Amino acid sequence: MLRYLKRFLFGLVGLLIVLLLIFLFLPKGPKNQLTFDDPWGQEKELVTAQTHGVVAGTPWATEVAFEVLQSGGNAYDAAIAGLMMLYVTHGEASAFPGIAPLVHRSALLDTIQGYVGVGTAPQAASIDYFKEKGHETIPKMDIASQLIPAGPDVIVAVLERYGTRSFGELARPAIDRAIEGFPVHRVMRYNLNLSVLERLGYSFLMPYNSKVYLQGTPWKPIYQGERFQRPDLAKSLSRLVSVEEEALSSGKTRREALLAVRSTFYEGEFAEAILAHHEKQGGLFQASDLSNYKGEWETPIEGYYENLRFHVNGTWSQGIALPMALSILAQLDLTSMRQNSATYIHHLTQAIELAMADREAYIGDNRFVRVPIKELTSDAYGRRRSALITSQAFPQFPPPSQIPGYRPFQFDPPQQGESKSRIIGDDTSQIIVADSLGNVIAITPSDFPMTPMVPDWDITLGNRMNQFRLDEGHPAALKAGKRPRVTPQAVMIEKDSSFYMAINTPGGDNQLQAILQVLLHHFVFGDDIQAAIQRPRFRTLGFPDSFAPHKMQSATLELEENMPKETIEGLQALGYTIKLKEKWGIAAGVGAIIRDKGQYLLGADPRAETVAKGR
Repeated sequence: MLRYLKRFLFGLVGLLIVLLLIFLFLPKGPKNQLTFDDPWGQEKELVTAQTHGVVAGTPWATEVAFEVLQSGGNAYDAAIAGLMMLYVTHGEASAFPGIAPLVHRSALLDTIQGYVGVGTAPQAASIDYFKEKGHETIPKMDIASQLIPAGPDVIVAVLERYGTRSFGELARPAIDRAIEGFPVHRVMRYNLNLSVLERLGYSFLMPYNSKVYLQGTPWKPIYQGERFQRPDLAKSLSRLVSVEEEALSSGKTRREALLAVRSTFYEGEFAEAILAHHEKQGGLFQASDLSNYKGEWETPIEGYYENLRFHVNGTWSQGIALPMALSILAQLDLTSMRQNSATYIHHLTQAIELAMADREAYIGDNRFVRVPIKELTSDAYGRRRSALITSQAFPQFPPPSQIPGYRPFQFDPPQQGESKSRIIGDDTSQIIVADSLGNVIAITPSDFPMTPMVPDWDITLGNRMNQFRLDEGHPAALKAGKRPRVTPQAVMIEKDSSFYMAINTPGGDNQLQAILQVLLHHFVFGDDIQAAIQRPRFRTLGFPDSFAPHKMQSATLELEENMPKETIEGLQALGYTIKLKEKWGIAAGVGAIIRDKGQYLLGADPRAETVAKGR
């Protein structure tokens, strides 16, 4: 017996040596490099446009949306073309067919409206299901954390009601780019930058994901500038295009052809592939989850700050926290505080943390949760919460408001510690488009390949269920058919009762913080929108992360290293632990379009691949 054991061990060692030698001799350097002027980290000029403009999360998305506008398409056509290009060129952060919250301004109707671009939990999902499997939070890399996809529903809803072009015409540039390839950009490389052991483990656990995102070579890292191709995504989008073309050639109307595209995804061959994948992998999706899914148009939540009116997505997102924080800050004399001083950042930090305490206590999908929207966006709310601002950093998470007639979720002290969500891919992207008619649309798409993708289809169903809680009393608690309270949001602003700005950003929980800082630099201190975007940033970690395991770090701030030295020292004196990040290192790439005095003003953030272009 001992002899056989020795032979086995010698054989195993020999095999490992052979595998190591093979690994050592495999090519690991960059291949098929493309010339590329990456916009990340480049300071940008304010873009002025007389007729139309685009701000989008990659240069290719900006370019294709701009070309649609140049050729006579409207903002809605351009935004959908840009969205599909983001699926290709920023898929590790905003994958097809993931979530796509949006807000838009219709010039014809002179109204601002939103669309619920976030899927629902499948009917088989429940808190008991996950707890019986031993989970305290929803696992981030499990197929059971996949949400019913929303992207195709969003695309068809926008084009059906407001667009003028066919799905096929808008999808073809993305299809061509997926086949031809594009250079890996810096943010993409960061999102795919795994160690060799992580790459090999990822390839073992999710071989098809590895084929797509590690390009079938998990022994080597992804290099910036390498050609990256998405042939299976091209094939999937092409199939949807052919469905539309077949419908039109058979005499169906434009609307009927668009609905055929949607039906093919939610009830036809795409649905069949998704359901077969879930059956094989032990997932939760059933045919009725897909066939019954539908987003809807909504009236955005409104909030006020001086002569500004804010429009944000509903309580299935964290959007309401922005007007909540602004309501608190409206009670303070911010102009007397030096811009980005320690005093200023301290007050913003506590306003954010007070608003987030109420986010945790009250905010969830209002089809399932009774949310005091009016009370949380009132001036009286701001007065009550601003009175709780202290002279030193909050040592722990502040308690929520007590609102008559409502019962806040009474949470235990949140777990302290770093709440990392990134394994492979991460974050979100963005697109904002404005046309010559005055239509403006902002979409904030997201989802990443942390769960098993549908083989051969390049369908990424993400892990957005991870933003649910497994606590029955929490407003964001998991329930079948419910939407998680997601971090992506879009924002529109009226000034003196006229449309003024659309703004959005990637960044998870940091989306609110980044947008808030940019808006105050612009509205309070008078920066133009590009200068406001490029100011040094901070980020508080003093509230629970929306992604599981929902940890927080009380009295802890991240600051970009180019923040004034006296600000850093002043914040330390106020009781904050400071974590310095590189310049542009607090990732939340804000994009914005302003309509002012008959022209558009566009800003794009060096912290992302965001590019602005206008005419």
